[in-house]
Amino acid sequence: MTADLTSLTGLDVPTGLYVGGQWGRGRGGATFPVLDPATEESLAEVADASAADAIDAVAAAHDALPGWAATAPRQRAEILRTAFELMTQRSEQFARLMAAENGKSLRDARAEAAYAAEFFRWYAEEAVRIEGTLMRAPSGANRILTLRQPIGVSLLITPWNFPAAMATRKIAPALAAGCSVVLKPAEDTPLTAFAMAALLEEAGVPRGVVNVVATRREGAAGVVAAMMADDRVRKLSFTGSTQVGRILLRQAADSVINCSMELGGNAPFVIFEDADIPAAVEGAMLAKMRNGGEACTAANRFYVHEAVADEFTSEFAARLRALRVGPGLEEGTDLGPLVNQATLDKVSGLVADATGNGGGKIVLGGQAPDRKGYFYDATLIDAVPSDAGILDAEIFGPVAPVVRFTDEADAIRWANDTEYGLVSYVYTRDLARGLRVSEALEAGMVGLNRGLVSDPAAPFGGVKQSGLGREGAGEGLLEYTETKYIATDW
Repeated sequence: MTADLTSLTGLDVPTGLYVGGQWGRGRGGATFPVLDPATEESLAEVADASAADAIDAVAAAHDALPGWAATAPRQRAEILRTAFELMTQRSEQFARLMAAENGKSLRDARAEAAYAAEFFRWYAEEAVRIEGTLMRAPSGANRILTLRQPIGVSLLITPWNFPAAMATRKIAPALAAGCSVVLKPAEDTPLTAFAMAALLEEAGVPRGVVNVVATRREGAAGVVAAMMADDRVRKLSFTGSTQVGRILLRQAADSVINCSMELGGNAPFVIFEDADIPAAVEGAMLAKMRNGGEACTAANRFYVHEAVADEFTSEFAARLRALRVGPGLEEGTDLGPLVNQATLDKVSGLVADATGNGGGKIVLGGQAPDRKGYFYDATLIDAVPSDAGILDAEIFGPVAPVVRFTDEADAIRWANDTEYGLVSYVYTRDLARGLRVSEALEAGMVGLNRGLVSDPAAPFGGVKQSGLGREGAGEGLLEYTETKYIATDW
């Protein structure tokens, strides 16, 4: 099964389930459509996995695990390096594929393709550096030898907002550690996952080491539950909403599955009176508008000191007003459509609440344009009360609510007044203040005078209900290993 998307993307994309190195329609032969968010029309029909298909994928991964775990680290590294080179060569095709099925602008899609490829390169380098330890017991009775071994079959569940990067950020460290995987991509963006599987096969990944099963939203819970109940699955890495993360953690408890969770965010963007305002506006454009605001790291709440609030909102509004709205595949588009109708409805509802009962004042936008597709205008809302409902929700759209403050302590308290703790942003020229506030903010990551924090070499993850564990860096590799201790003497 393939979809002829060459005229749009330059890729002939597989659309079947990828299990044990074979492409197929699955046991039931069912399919579901993948829509272009800019046109609301079908791009392709892809295989709809059943629970039985998912268990077949787990079995294939389990069968492939011993051979892959025994493969020399250098060989695993060379395969990942080849994957990096192939993806770099095809970055434009992957970018166009993501723009087609996700709706993001080509500019954002090209950046994601490059970022996604870097995980293959980073973990190609880390694969040969999995270290153990040797020490003498304090009593002198024996030696303490520790080594890291692959944790086993890993279930990877990825979201629709970064279909390439979220896949490579999980697949690359798992393969580097010697694990086999089953990837379940989001219903809205399975095509990128299938294209990734084909690329990894070409790079030399043995059959069964990587498996991909997609399913429509209505069947996803049953498919995932079946895999979670299979005692051959020893690792879950999930990126998605906190609500779904809680459900998966409950299911994981029954089989004591090791879990990594990258969950929701509600990032504050704090601008102090001594901030470099042009730099803060530039950072806000990155932190808020990258990927059209559809990112867990997106700035969700802007806390701006009263002394610079007028200047910031004026300059920020001017930048937002200049954005060109259009289909992601069109060159020159700055802001593509949201991913689906449900997301559009959610964003529209949050804006209505913030400007009605919430009391905020629309500076720019505040509506969906009259056109086909799931578009929403870039929106800036000023003078939002500190207790407005929009400040408690993960917006996931191009909407920036601004709250004015005068006291540093209030800004920190409001910023921390959320169940989430993924990332925070701080702008100030005072380094001491910046570091003091960064330490006080309850977040796993802080962008200090920066609107972008993601990097394959940096530990990505949150605190509180934004998740468990870290992805990227050396820590991301260790998430797919278990420590074995051997007591010996000579």
